[in-house]
Amino acid sequence: MSVAHLYHPSLYRFDEAQPSYWEETAGDRDLAARPLARDEHCDVAVIGGGFTGLSAALHLARDFAVDVRVLEAGHIGWGASGRNGGFCSIGGTKLSIRRQMRRFGTEQTRRYYQSQVEAIELVRSLGSDEGIDFEACGDGEMTVARNARAFRALEADAEVQRRALGLDVTLLSREAFREQGYDSPEAFGAAKLVPTFGLHPMRFVLGLARAAERRGAVLHPRTRVDAWSKDAGQHVLETPAGALRAKRVIVACNGFMPEHLHGTLLGRPLPYQSNIVVTRPLTEAELDAHRWRNPCPSIEARHLYVYFRMLPDRRLLLGGRGDASGEPGKAVDVYRRLEGRIAAIWPHWRDVAVTHRWRGLVCFTSGLRPSIGKFPDDPSVMFGFGYHGNGVNTATWAGRELAYWLAGANSDDAVEPLHLPALVRGFCPRFPLARLRRLYARLGTLYFRLKDTIG
Repeated sequence: MSVAHLYHPSLYRFDEAQPSYWEETAGDRDLAARPLARDEHCDVAVIGGGFTGLSAALHLARDFAVDVRVLEAGHIGWGASGRNGGFCSIGGTKLSIRRQMRRFGTEQTRRYYQSQVEAIELVRSLGSDEGIDFEACGDGEMTVARNARAFRALEADAEVQRRALGLDVTLLSREAFREQGYDSPEAFGAAKLVPTFGLHPMRFVLGLARAAERRGAVLHPRTRVDAWSKDAGQHVLETPAGALRAKRVIVACNGFMPEHLHGTLLGRPLPYQSNIVVTRPLTEAELDAHRWRNPCPSIEARHLYVYFRMLPDRRLLLGGRGDASGEPGKAVDVYRRLEGRIAAIWPHWRDVAVTHRWRGLVCFTSGLRPSIGKFPDDPSVMFGFGYHGNGVNTATWAGRELAYWLAGANSDDAVEPLHLPALVRGFCPRFPLARLRRLYARLGTLYFRLKDTIG
């Protein structure tokens, strides 16, 4: 196991697509993108063809006419951008609101959450401006309490969200949620946070790719970067079929970050596995059995929550934390556990068949917050990663902010992007003893499981 690949090799097969619902229903994949076939040069090279990288490329090409190329190890949408649950939602950090306020102050915390709302609206506007049909659904995110104690905690959080952060959050009692959401032995009310919505992430990432190409960016899928050096002041990115030379580089990788390419990246990310199951389409009678009326993406009000949503074709998607090894056999146990959660939350659906199962990596940082900035020892390199399971909007926004910063529209050449909320600025410290990060992930899971148990 190298530092670059913390988990089982099966998670890093860039030539294999996940057997996901998103891959199966992606629609139009007509792109001009081709693997890099010879030596090339550009002004800006982007490593990573997901939400961060494609958003950066689109905004650089469209708004500033920058000569930009994107290098992606797999096909467009291979990584987390094509594997996630499709939650365009407020989040991006695992720090509690109170911890954020203590560390960064109320005003900076408010700025961060307002930037999250802005990021959601950015995704929505890209859909309309660039003609991307990503099947938007829902008008908020439901955080569902499993018991009365959890609902009381939601009440306290909602007050802070409204008063201190200016967020649009509404509490639904158990009875109200039964009418507007669904009926379940594990539903004791909910908090609805606007303007979250659900989308088809593969359609979104492919739409971003088409938009970036249309605006002049060049995309190179199936082009793994094997080595990175500098020569005569230019970056040289070596790939299997040629080298790309660039004046500047944006590192737009997340949980699958190739840390070994540059010493500055070593020990920065902590990838966590997340697994998803999707059922066959539910019948009207099955939906009525639990009074399902909930169009919104939803999560449980706990630390180790499952997340779920009803897809437009009435399939239930449910996901949650994966195992600590990445071995294919362990994934089977995780899928079984997730299917058990479906049976527990919605007993009438216990025998509904699951048709799709897949997994991927979300990215944590030591500070439990996103990291956006420039390399301290080389300001010609920028980065954005660490979205903590909320990358649909956060990564898209980060890509835009990196593009505008690089082009000089928002800031001077300071190492830190001072125009951004303090919570996202710069690297978090490296994880100590980086090879033990899988152990840290396992210990973190045990810690949060204990917190969920004792409240």
